[in-house]
Amino acid sequence: MRRFLFVLLSTAVLATGCTSTSYDFMSTGSIRKPKFQDTDSQDFGANHPDRHEIHGIDISKWNGDIDWATVRRSGVSFVFIKATEGKDRIDPAFDTNWRNAAQAGLAHAPYHFYYFCSSADEQADWFIANVPKAASSLPPVVDVEWNHTSKTCTTRPAPETVRAEMKRFMDRLEAYYGKRPIIYTSVDFHRDNLVGAFKEYHFWLRSVAAHPAKIYESRPWAFWQYTSTGVVPGIKGGTDINVFAGTEKNWRAWLASADR
Repeated sequence: MRRFLFVLLSTAVLATGCTSTSYDFMSTGSIRKPKFQDTDSQDFGANHPDRHEIHGIDISKWNGDIDWATVRRSGVSFVFIKATEGKDRIDPAFDTNWRNAAQAGLAHAPYHFYYFCSSADEQADWFIANVPKAASSLPPVVDVEWNHTSKTCTTRPAPETVRAEMKRFMDRLEAYYGKRPIIYTSVDFHRDNLVGAFKEYHFWLRSVAAHPAKIYESRPWAFWQYTSTGVVPGIKGGTDINVFAGTEKNWRAWLASADR
């Protein structure tokens, strides 16, 4: 099933032209009014995120109390929920958020913020201990980026070490949850460590000033985080908003496969 799931979305990504090298499938007739407002909107040109049908959000404790029914009615289709950090931190809102997201009928996945000051096994043990299998209707996510503001972990391992640690962590999660993890990353971390690597994994890319094709070298993507200042009814303050690479039909098929 996991192999089928990857092939299905890879086909969807290619079919819609949403790769790092092509974005020509959708006609200008598909351009629509933005689904969500943005307090600091960017000009993405013709390849703007509202050419995509499926939008979602990612959240943590910093988003406060959320009116999930309103969020769903606003047009949100999926949510990535922060679960854990490193080997000993859990987001205090995780349990509430994933239960309420599930109750609202939203596709949802937990994500882990990876610390390179702890081992892959320590972090996998922590994630598994705190994230029930029922917490995910989408594959779990590993968030890998350089943490420029951390006062406790400034370590930047060599690229081969980064990739080996990531692989160990993701193998542990895949073995336990039965779903191959999604990789979330930022421009600088991808450039330093991931170009050409993990081609068999789906990527969720942060790119808030330009289309991912312009700044991620030859990287197909499944999810694109295009803003951190979005306005989503039901959530106070700025919110991260993302799009799915495929069509609504692709999304429905992928969800059906992911839930098996």
